[in-house]
Formats: sequence, structure tokens, C-alpha cells
Amino acid sequence: MEKRSHSLGKYGEKLAADMLRRKGYTIREINWRTGHKEIDIVADKDNYIIFAEVKTRSADYQLHPRDAVTTPKQRNIIFAAETYLKLHRIMKEVRFDIITVIADGKKITTEHIEDGFYPTL
Repeated sequence: MEKRSHSLGKYGEKLAADMLRRKGYTIREINWRTGHKEIDIVADKDNYIIFAEVKTRSADYQLHPRDAVTTPKQRNIIFAAETYLKLHRIMKEVRFDIITVIADGKKITTEHIEDGFYPTL
């Protein structure tokens, strides 16, 4: 099961990055890591740098993918984003997005939630 969910997750990240490119975003990084913390996608658009968390599920999910971005997960993303901004000396507005991908056989549904959460934790 782990291998299947890992490959489904990677597939979802690829779909999410492709969707962002079509919407005019520039992808800076995919799966950027600092220690044990990871940001799925780092992108630029207009005056923003966007840190996107991608959640992919098959149709038999128990919890909607967006609800899987828990408070502890948000803290990890925020910490990694702060590290990324300092490391690359980026002075832009920051946005945290959530992208959900639901695979139901051959039907794929994606949702891009801009400002999916705020760095107030």
C-alpha cells in the first residue's frame, strides 16, 4: 500500500505542477526539503511566492484531502517556507495554497485553494 500511495502522491504533484504552469505560475521547486520538512511545490506568480501543499487521494478517501493539511503539517510547511525565504533571500508576499487531486478511475478532479491557510500559527 505504501508504494501505491507514494506513486499516487508523486502523480498528484506532477498534475498539480502542470496545472499551475497552465495558470501562469513559474515552478521554482518540487519536493524541496530542509531536514525532515518538505514543501511539495514552490512557485512564483506576480508579486507572490507560493508554497503549495498537494494532497492526492483515490476516490475511496475517508477524509477530504484539504482536511489532511492539519495544524502540525501547516507548522512544518511554514517553518520550511521561512527557511527557504532566508536561504534564497526572497522578499516577496507569501501565500500558502493547497492543491487537492482526487483520482477516481480515469476521472481526475483537481482543486486549487489559494490562501489555503495562513502563517499565524
